[in-house]
This record gives sequence, structure tokens and C-alpha cells, in this order.
Amino acid sequence: MKKPVLVIMAAGMGSRFGGLKQIEPVGSAGEIILDFSLYDAAAAGFEKAVFIIKRENEQDFRRLIDGRAGRHIAVEYAFQELDDLPAGYSVPSGRVKPWGTGHAVLAARRLPDGSPSAAADAPFAVINADDYYGPEAFRQIYDFLSAGGDDDKYRYCMVGYNVENTLTENGHVSRGVCRTSADGFLESITERTKIRRNDGRIVFADENGASHELAAGTAVSMNFWGFTPSMLHELAERFPAFLDKALAENPQKGEYFLPSVVDELIHEGKARVQVLKSQDRWYGVTYKEDKDGVVSALQAMKDAGRYPQKLW
Repeated sequence: MKKPVLVIMAAGMGSRFGGLKQIEPVGSAGEIILDFSLYDAAAAGFEKAVFIIKRENEQDFRRLIDGRAGRHIAVEYAFQELDDLPAGYSVPSGRVKPWGTGHAVLAARRLPDGSPSAAADAPFAVINADDYYGPEAFRQIYDFLSAGGDDDKYRYCMVGYNVENTLTENGHVSRGVCRTSADGFLESITERTKIRRNDGRIVFADENGASHELAAGTAVSMNFWGFTPSMLHELAERFPAFLDKALAENPQKGEYFLPSVVDELIHEGKARVQVLKSQDRWYGVTYKEDKDGVVSALQAMKDAGRYPQKLW
């Protein structure tokens, strides 16, 4: 079996942050959050990474990655583009928003020249470019992906974080709220928006605006997944049905969510998803006000010897 590959979703627009937050320096030596993930990934055993980016951001990423982390882990770039659609479909007039995380991962199937990417026929992990996950998560997911593959079902995994470890003090966040079985398998995942602290409680707003509480310790997804190549096939097969619904109901903003596809596969009995629990705290720059806290936390980890003062 081929060695696991890391797929990095980095084509998001960063609208709440107000810019291209994926390349905002947060480390004392000019590192971006992604540098810490790449450092942890390489330490866990990953040797190849595929970046999913916008075509117009390629030079920005190459400037930050190729001469630094790119000297320690092989890097490829694939483009998430609005017009990467099945035959017979076209981009709605006026749409600028990307098609979502499911479409981003699907973009990892091939490189700009049309050749297969490193993730096309190897087990692969998926992360967001602008989230800090911690070294424990990379070790767990690399070991899972290295241990085996599909049998009578797709054998996937995800890293689950305690919801209280994934919040920002500067606004609300969206998370995939998980229900797990007693033996540690994912039973369902539901995308929840506007999760925040409120008077000592953790709450979220449903689609009707009603507020609901989430218990501390509830497992949530930070889009850290482990898949076999079968996921690329499933994403491609299910994309037209998503488009039919989105183009009819929400042509400007409908998104093909990766967790929703995973949830479908679980309920159809096609996939089993092992939940790998991490006790690490998430760090990310969802809002501009988050940056100072992330900078301080990462520097504290350097000072404690968790990372060298200069990663690369």
C-alpha cells in the first residue's frame, strides 16, 4: 500500500477574517499556522502534501512553502475552480463563492496539467490550512491510514476534538457535531453554525435561529479526516445530485460539504469511520482578533520545547 498523503484545503476566501488568512504570519520566525501542521505531519511520517488552492494564489503559496517546508516534504498544487463541474453543468451567473469542502477535496484528484495527484491512488488525510491541530492528531491519523484499507466497507477515520477546545472568544464558529458509538465509531455528523460561549454555556443556533446547548466533551470535527481513494470516487459520483439541488434552491451560496458526504456513506452502510480523539486545543484565526492569542500560544509551545524556535 502506498504511504499516506496529506491534502490541505487552502482555497477558502477568509471572509470573516478579512483577507487571505492562510498566509498570515503567526510564528516568531515568520511561520504561518500551516507551517506547524506541516512540521507535525512530517514528524508523523507524511512525505507528500497536496495543496488545494485558488489558481491566483499559487505564487503566494509557493513563496511561503516551497523553499521552507517544501524542502522537507514533497509538495504538489491543485486548483479548486468554480468551473470544475461535471459535463452539462455551468457556473450560475454572479457566483463567486467556492463550492465547498467536498469540492475542494475532489480537486485533489488531479494536478493542473491533468495528471493524477499524489492523493489520487493513496490513502490521504485532509486538513484545513488555517487550523492548528496538534502533533497527537497527525500521529494518530498517519498510523490509522498506514495500517490497512477498505474491506467490505470503506474504512475511514476522523480526529474528534472536544467542542470546548475549539471555540474562539471573538465570535461564533461552525463545527461538525458528532454522535459516536460506544466502540468509537462515527454514527452521524451534523454541520452546526454559530457555535459560541454564552453565560458559561456552549450554544449553537439552528436553521430557524433557535438556540440549543452543546455539552462540554461533545466531539466535533475540525475537518481532519482520513480516507482511502474510494472517497474521491464517491465525491465525484455524488456531486451531480448536489448540484441539481443547489442550483435550484441556492445557486449563489450552496456548498458541497465534505462531512455531509461522510454522513451519507455512514447511513447507507458503505463506510465505517473510526473517531480518533485528541485532547489538544485547536487554534485558528477565524477573526482578526484571534491572531494575538494564536501568536502567544504558539510561542509558548516553542518556549516549552514542543517546537524549535525556527521550524525550517
